[in-house]
Amino acid sequence: MPFPPSARMPTWTCRRSLWWVARAPDKSSVLENFVGRDFLPRGSGIVTRRPLVLQLVNATTEYAEFLHCKGKKFTDFEEVRLEIEAETDRVTGSNKGISAVPINLRVYSPHVLNLTLVDLPGMTKVPVGDQPPDIEFQIRDMLMQFVTKENCLILAVSPANSDLANSDALKIAKEVDPQGQRTIGVITKLDLMDEGTDARDVLENKLLPLRRGYIGVVNRSQKDIDGKKDITAALAAERKFFLSHPSYRHLAERMGTPYLQKVLNQQLTNHIRDTLPGLRNKLQSQLLSIEKEVEEYKNFRPDDPSRKTKALLQMVQQFAVDFEKRIEGSGDQIDTYELSGGARINRIFHERFPFELVKMEFDEKELRREISYAIKNIHGIRTGLFTPDMAFETIVKKQVKKIREPCLKCVDMVISELINTVRQCTKKLQQYPHLREEMERIVTTHIREREGKTKDQVMLLIDIELAYMNTNHEDFIGFANAQQRSSQMNKKKAAGNQDEILVIRKSWLTINNIGIMKGGSKEYWFVLTAENLSWYKDDEEKEKKYMLPVDNLKLRDVEKGFMSSKHIFALFNTEQRNVYKDYRQLELACETQEEVDSWKASFLRAGVYPERVGDKEKASETEENGSDNFMHSMDPQLERQVETIRNLVDSYMAIVNKTIRDLMPKTIMHLMINNTKDFIHSELLANLYSCGDQNTLMEESAEQAQRRDEMLRMYHALKEALGIIGDINTTTISTPMPPPVDDSWLQVQSVPAGRRSPTSSPTPQRRAPAVPPARPGSRGPAPGPPPAGSALGGAPPVPSRPGASPDPFGPPPQVPSRPNRAPPGVPRTRLGLSKRHSATFRSPVPTPKSDQADETNEDSLQLEIQELKQKRDALDQEISQLVAEGYVVSELEDHISLLHEYNDIKDVGQMLMGKLASIRGVTTKELYPEFDLDVND
Repeated sequence: MPFPPSARMPTWTCRRSLWWVARAPDKSSVLENFVGRDFLPRGSGIVTRRPLVLQLVNATTEYAEFLHCKGKKFTDFEEVRLEIEAETDRVTGSNKGISAVPINLRVYSPHVLNLTLVDLPGMTKVPVGDQPPDIEFQIRDMLMQFVTKENCLILAVSPANSDLANSDALKIAKEVDPQGQRTIGVITKLDLMDEGTDARDVLENKLLPLRRGYIGVVNRSQKDIDGKKDITAALAAERKFFLSHPSYRHLAERMGTPYLQKVLNQQLTNHIRDTLPGLRNKLQSQLLSIEKEVEEYKNFRPDDPSRKTKALLQMVQQFAVDFEKRIEGSGDQIDTYELSGGARINRIFHERFPFELVKMEFDEKELRREISYAIKNIHGIRTGLFTPDMAFETIVKKQVKKIREPCLKCVDMVISELINTVRQCTKKLQQYPHLREEMERIVTTHIREREGKTKDQVMLLIDIELAYMNTNHEDFIGFANAQQRSSQMNKKKAAGNQDEILVIRKSWLTINNIGIMKGGSKEYWFVLTAENLSWYKDDEEKEKKYMLPVDNLKLRDVEKGFMSSKHIFALFNTEQRNVYKDYRQLELACETQEEVDSWKASFLRAGVYPERVGDKEKASETEENGSDNFMHSMDPQLERQVETIRNLVDSYMAIVNKTIRDLMPKTIMHLMINNTKDFIHSELLANLYSCGDQNTLMEESAEQAQRRDEMLRMYHALKEALGIIGDINTTTISTPMPPPVDDSWLQVQSVPAGRRSPTSSPTPQRRAPAVPPARPGSRGPAPGPPPAGSALGGAPPVPSRPGASPDPFGPPPQVPSRPNRAPPGVPRTRLGLSKRHSATFRSPVPTPKSDQADETNEDSLQLEIQELKQKRDALDQEISQLVAEGYVVSELEDHISLLHEYNDIKDVGQMLMGKLASIRGVTTKELYPEFDLDVND
C-alpha cells in the first residue's frame, strides 16, 4: 500500500493515540487495511478480548514485534495472528473471558504512516462461555478507561446499513467527548446498502453531522476473505467503488482507507504542533540543567593518549582550588545547613579551645590551701615576715602545666577537621576511585606528619612560659596592687554595676527537667548577661518568666535520655542551694551539640565555669582529713599572704591564657594549615607521579563510565530533539479544528458503571409525519392526523430512507435505515412475551367515527377512548417488562410491531380525545388530567 512522498511524515513519537469503538468485524477490517496485512484474529462471538495497542512505524522493512516477546521479529503475519490469540488465552483463558491488560504490538512497514492505535473489545449484550453476567458493563468500563483520556482521538466506526442514531460507538463518543473535538466518524458497509439508498448526506456531514465529519470505507466481505483476497486488491476495489458510484464520485478523493490514514496522521501532526511550545520549554530546561555537568564530558575522547595526563593535572589543580576555598570560605557552593571547613576550624579556635582552657579553672579552696602549704614549706622552721616569691612561682608553674592538655586537644580537633575537608574535596574524583584513594592517602599522611611538628611547637610554647615568669608585664598587677585588689573588688561588687548590662547571648532553649512534672519539656527565650540568666515566654521579651543570678553557678553535662535527640547541660549552685524553685539543678536542652558548645562559651564569659571532674571525690577526701577548717585556723598574717599570692596567680594566669589563646591559632595555621595548602599546590602532583603507574590511577569506575555515557547520550538526544522540533515547525502545516456543528440529534444519558441503561431510546424524539405511515399487516384504514397542539407522549417514529431532498419547512431528516422487513427470530422465553400479550398486539386498532357521529354521540367516543386506554396500558406493561429484563427501547427492533401498535394507539387516542374535548367545550388537559398534558386544544 505505497503512499506518495508528500503523504509521508517525519518519524516522531507522541502520546496521542486512536481508540477504536465499533463492532468487531468492522474494526478488524479497517485495522488490517491500515497495515496492509491479515493479522487480526477472526471468528464468531467476541474475538477481541483484550485491548490491542498497535504502533505503526514507517520503515524500509516489514516485520512486527510484541512487547512480551522482546527481541523476536515476526515476518509472517499469520504467526502474528496466532501469537495474539495465544497471548489473549494466556491471560483470559480459552472460553471467551476478557481482560483490561493490553497487548502491545509494533508493526514496521513501508506502507504505513506513523500512528498509534488501540483496538478495544466490541460491545456485547449476552454473556457466553466464561464471561460474567455483567459482561456488558465490564466492557463498557474498560472502554471508558481508554476513551476518557483527553490525549486520544476516537474513531466511531458504524455500518451504513444500520440506524446511525443507535450507534453504540457514537453514543460512547458523545458521552466522553460532548464537544466532538476528538471524534471522527467512520462509515463502513457502503457497498451493502439496499438498492436506491445511499449515505451521501451522512458523508457530506449534512445529515446527523459530527464536528470532524465522516469518512467512508469499503472493507472486504467474508467471501473475499475466504477467497484470500489480499489487501492491495481490496484497496483497489475500494477506490474503484467510490469513483464509480454516482452518489460518492464527487467525494472519492475524501473517502477510503488511505485518506483515513492521512487524516489521522494530520491530526497527529496537529497535536504535535499544539504541544511543541510546552515540550520545547521542557527540553530546554532539561538541557540547561545538565549542560554544566556535561561540560567536562563534551570534549571527552577515550582514544587520546594524553587524555589521562591532562585529566590528572586538572584533577590535582581542581582539588587544590577546592581545598583552599573551603578553608578560606570563598567556595562556589556555600553550605547553608551546617558549618564546614574553615568555619568549623574557626569555631574550634574561638569557642571550643577557650572552653577547654576554662575547664581547667582551679578550685578556690584547693588553690588557697596549696598556696598556704607552699608558704609554710618555704619558710620551713622559721616564721616568715614577708610573702615569698617562690610560692608564687611554684603555684604558677603548676597551673601552666595544666594548659598542655587542652592545647594538644585543640590540635587534634583541627586535624580531624582538615582530614574531613580533604575527603569532602575528593568527592569530585569519584569517577577515578584509585586516584581519589591515593590522593587522600598522600594528603592525610602529610597532615599526620605536620601533627607531630605542631604538637612539638605547642609543647615548646608551654615550656617557654615555664622558663621565665615575667612579673614586669604591663598587665601584671604586682605585689602592691595585689594587696589592694581584694578590697577594691568588694567595693565594686557592693556598689553594683550602674552601667547598661551587656547581653552576652540570646537564644531559644528548652527547660528539660521542669517539663516532666507538667507533661513535657517547654521552650523559652533565654537572655544571658554578666549578672543573670533570664527567660521569657517568647522572643519579644515582654513576659519574663524568671531571672536567675549567675553568682555561685556552675555548669555540668547531662547524658541524653532514652529516645531523646536533644543535647542537655545543667546549671547548679556550688553552695548546694536550689537553683530554681524546688530544683537543685536547671537542665537546658539544645537541638545540636554545636549550640551546647556555644552556650558553654557564653557562660564562660559570664563567669559560669564547668564542673571539674573529681570535685566531689576531692571534697570528700578533704572532709575526711579535716582540712575544711584550715582557713579558720590560719593566723591573720598568713591569711593576708595567701590572699596576695592568690591575686598574683590569678593575674599572671590571665596573661598566660591570653597569650596561649593568641598563639595557638597562629601556630596551627602556620605549621599545619598553610603548610598543607602549600604542599597540595607544589608537591602533591609530584607525589602522585612517583607513586606508581598513571594508567592505574586514572582508571574510571564502571559506574562513572556508565553515567558519563548516559549523560552524553541524554545531552545529544536533547539537542537532536530540539532540532527536530525546529524542523517540524518549518516543514509541517497544521489544519484548524472544524467549526462546531449541531449534534443535538445524538442524545446520550450518562450511565454509571454497574447500572443498566436508561429506558429511553438514544434516538432523538422527532416530529412524526403529517399522516402516520402504514404498518405492515392489515389493521384497517389508516387513522387521520391528530389535532394540532395535542400530545399524548410520542414514541420514536420509524426512520425514513435518505435520498430525497429535505423540505426546509418540514420535519428534520430521518436516519437512514433498512426497509421494513420481517424481524429475525428471537427466543420468546428471553423476552418473556405471553400469548395473551401477543394477541393483544395484533388486535386491530379501532378507527375513528365520522365527525357527525362524534359530535352527536359522546358515549360512543368515551367507549372508544376507554378501549384505547386499555390497549395502551397493556402495551405499557409489556414494554416495561422487556426493559426490566435488560433491554432498552432502541433494542426492540425485533418487536417493531409492538412499537408500531403503541404508536397507532396514541395517534388515534389523541385525535379522539381532542374531538370529545371540543364537543364539551373544554381543553384536553381539563378533560383527561391523568395524562398530564401540557398542550391546550
